[in-house]
Amino acid sequence: MLDIIFKLVLAYLIGSVSGSLLLGRLRNVDIRTVGSGNAGGTNALRTQGKLFALGVVVIDIGKGALAASVIPGLVLLSSEPVPVWLPYACGALSVVGHCYPIFYGFRGGKGAATLVGTYLVLAPVIILPMLAVWLLTIALTGFVGLATMVTGHAAWILLLVIGGVVNALVIYAVVMALFVVYTHRSNIQRMRDGTESQNTKLMVFKKT
Repeated sequence: MLDIIFKLVLAYLIGSVSGSLLLGRLRNVDIRTVGSGNAGGTNALRTQGKLFALGVVVIDIGKGALAASVIPGLVLLSSEPVPVWLPYACGALSVVGHCYPIFYGFRGGKGAATLVGTYLVLAPVIILPMLAVWLLTIALTGFVGLATMVTGHAAWILLLVIGGVVNALVIYAVVMALFVVYTHRSNIQRMRDGTESQNTKLMVFKKT
């Protein structure tokens, strides 16, 4: 039991290593003080540029993949078989750590990139369809936050269609989709207020 607890805590701690805040130290900038104030890839792109944002995304995706793949199989205090639910729990805690990092005053990003990292390990078959949904939603609406929330729910729908059954992976995807909606609640409010930023460059149908 102590072995499992240690792995869960480790997954959270790895998730707490924020790519944008880590790289921000190299530029002497706290990304939470610029742009939207969010420590995620989108704000990194808007305020720091493409190269910086790419580094952020690589780190944030990587830690989700690491948490869901390597950590559950570590031989620490015992060599007992890995519980089937442990990769999902470690993946989820890495996302929680990204959003509420203990190293940065519990002020982090919104979890999307880290969640994608867990899907690279747990359900790689849905990565490309998820990307297609994300790009299509942005092309139609211009809202990155909305695209992220829609894609989060597309994940469990895709898994349900492919697998045909409600299993642990589908349940994981549903829970994480709801969590992503929660972390994007400020985006939802701004869309209601008409103040949410739109990426009009990628929109197919633009207002004239």
